[in-house]
Amino acid sequence: MAMQEMTTKQVTKKVINKEELFILDVRNQEEYADWKIEGENFTYLNVPYFDLIDGVEGILDQLPKDKDILVVCAKEGSSVMVAEMLAEAGLNVSYLKGGMKAWSEHLEPIKVSDLKDGGELYQFVRIGKGCLSYMVISAGEAAIIDAVRMTDVFTDFANEKGVKITNVLDTHLHADHISGGRNIAINTGATYWLPPKDAEEVTFDYQELVDGEIITVGSTKIDIQALYTPGHTIGSTSFIIDEKFLLTGDILFIDSIGRPDLAGKAEDWVGDLRNSLYERYQKLSDDLVVLPAHFMIIDELNDDGTVAETLGNLFATNHGLNIEDEATFRKMVTENLPPQPNAYEKIRETNMGKITPDNEKQREMEIGPNRCAVR
Repeated sequence: MAMQEMTTKQVTKKVINKEELFILDVRNQEEYADWKIEGENFTYLNVPYFDLIDGVEGILDQLPKDKDILVVCAKEGSSVMVAEMLAEAGLNVSYLKGGMKAWSEHLEPIKVSDLKDGGELYQFVRIGKGCLSYMVISAGEAAIIDAVRMTDVFTDFANEKGVKITNVLDTHLHADHISGGRNIAINTGATYWLPPKDAEEVTFDYQELVDGEIITVGSTKIDIQALYTPGHTIGSTSFIIDEKFLLTGDILFIDSIGRPDLAGKAEDWVGDLRNSLYERYQKLSDDLVVLPAHFMIIDELNDDGTVAETLGNLFATNHGLNIEDEATFRKMVTENLPPQPNAYEKIRETNMGKITPDNEKQREMEIGPNRCAVR
């Protein structure tokens, strides 16, 4: 049997389409336990590469003969060697091009909806990291929200659509991934918007994103309305687009709520978090479609690959929105926190402009799952 190459885009399609795939992950057990490729109908086997250097005979009876097998490692090299041995043993096998580093960086643009007067709204799903970015298109212009550092994906997509990027916005100062917003703004001449309460230590110029701000994209009056919703950070800001969509940043997710501790101020900000969720959001229409900046588990993806749910449904089903007692809420939010994101302090400093790591260092800083939510 011949060994094949499988791209991150091909694996993403299998995730979205709920296809079967058998993954042999040859990273060490700690790395695998911390973060892996997730798919609803995926099957897994984790055997470290160093256990396979002398041959794969010992695991052949654990591998399927009737399923596609994908070998995965950190950067690609080890998976190629293992895949070659499995192919020689007669199995139908592929290796993941670029390894988990490439998986961490793949972005899949998916159309969320048409907007009025010919506008469009796209969600960019960073499938391996759980990050979600957005592009609003209208009348030849585009706004990008919560862009990640792989900026070419956004600029290339805008070029394909024949639109000019005029505004770039971050809902807050991110701590789990490096923002691409400022670089996009520099390279396109767009205005870069950031909540001022999150920007007190930034080293660059920006446009202040304050409560009630309205940014018009194109000539069709698609308004991006800023709604101050602190709690994940002190400056966290939500956006209401076209009176239909609520971009919640890292305050509210489909199955959880945002954590308030990534600046070391969980006790200080938990009250803001509750007020944003239980007061400000409660006053909004139940029909608004929530579009968060992250998803936590693969089950949060809809059948078309998007991550979206109405606000009314979330108030009915999201446990974080249904804790009546404030003391219970405070305890849950401050005592049920997952490990902090890898290198989160350095990521925050990078997003402030205080340090400028090279591309390889930035990749290393971001490796692993996102950890923006309360458990």
